Amino acid sequence: MNKTTSKADTPGTPGQKNPWLWVPSIYLAEGVPYMIAMTVSVVLYKNLGLSNTEIALYTSWLYLPWVIKPLWSPFIDLFRTKRFWIVLMQLAIGASLACVALTLPANDFVKYTLAMFWIMAFSSATHDVAADGYYMLALDTPRQAAFVGVRTLFYRIATIASKGGLVVLAGYLMQSGHSVKSAWSITFLFAAAVFLALCLYHFFILPAPESDRSAPLDKSRGVVKEYFRIITLFFRRKDILIVISFFLFYRFAEAQLVKMVAPFLLDAREKGGLGLSTAEVGVIYGTVGVVALMLGGLLGGYAIYRQGLKFWLWPMVLIMNVPDLIFVYLSHAQPENIWLIGAALAVEQFGYGFGFTAYTMYMIMVAQGEHKTVFYAMGTGIMALGMMLPAMSSGWIQEMLGYKNFYFWILITTIPGFIVAALVKIDPAYGKKA
Repeated sequence: MNKTTSKADTPGTPGQKNPWLWVPSIYLAEGVPYMIAMTVSVVLYKNLGLSNTEIALYTSWLYLPWVIKPLWSPFIDLFRTKRFWIVLMQLAIGASLACVALTLPANDFVKYTLAMFWIMAFSSATHDVAADGYYMLALDTPRQAAFVGVRTLFYRIATIASKGGLVVLAGYLMQSGHSVKSAWSITFLFAAAVFLALCLYHFFILPAPESDRSAPLDKSRGVVKEYFRIITLFFRRKDILIVISFFLFYRFAEAQLVKMVAPFLLDAREKGGLGLSTAEVGVIYGTVGVVALMLGGLLGGYAIYRQGLKFWLWPMVLIMNVPDLIFVYLSHAQPENIWLIGAALAVEQFGYGFGFTAYTMYMIMVAQGEHKTVFYAMGTGIMALGMMLPAMSSGWIQEMLGYKNFYFWILITTIPGFIVAALVKIDPAYGKKA
């Protein structure tokens, strides 16, 4: 048995808890606060009468903790266990959500609620680092592959539950006679109660693998020197340029495409769009599309579990990128049949979900080593950059080219994804069921 495994990590041992008891709930806990910060807060401040300029400015700052989380990820590795950080951060998230509810009635509610949202966002980003590290420590490689789709599925469920469920609850309370502040206070108290219940549940149910311990600290270096040593270790890999290129360019086309799907569906036909209503977009893209995305992720995880990442890498690159042809068809034909449009979007989203599984497993593979948590956080930070930079220019490119030519451009930008897939080296047995 090597140093990174233990009886708690080995399938079939009496002390091991079934991953189904904790993987779904941890990734529910990852998804909910992120969507509250990114989407629910926007609806809240809109209901409370803030201008769109104020809403965009204030809520955009809440994204910052997820962008810079790799900077403090070494401290999570150096101090205490990942299990400790998961439980502590869920307690902090629940408390901050309760504080949002309690500060809403105040006259200076914007300042106070934003402070609480910032604490929630920082706690959530820290929770993500610890949870992703814990996932790699508590499961062996084949089960990491098997549960990749499960974690994606429950993250998506969390997205729907928060983005839809909490907003629907607040709207229902307002229709029932509650004031805006009262309705949202009750909604956030409910969210806080759910998180505190998750915290208590995980305190008792999360296994404690021997490999989940604080990383050894070289006292001769000190905390600061050790911090920078761990950060730089990631960039000392011999294949670091290929690794970074894969993180940045595997989804280069999809990063641009995803930003322009909703505008394309909503824009009038004379502007090149499909002229759908907001409700129709919500059903076929926000519901049917998300379900297809989940199914693609689940099947992708199972496929890698059966045959390994190397076997499935090229099929996944193809299945993720080839369905982009659907948007070339939709932009030229501009069909009016809602079922046809929905089916087309479902196919594209299924392909994206299936192909993204290879990306997730590659990040897990790259993160292997003494500092899994830090390395995975570094990977997710570069991944965020790889989505953000192409997306920033996608709107300008679309307006310059129009929808028809834009989707031809998307096909061209799939080429970098194929190139980086050809460059990476993967053990044929990696991710495969033993």
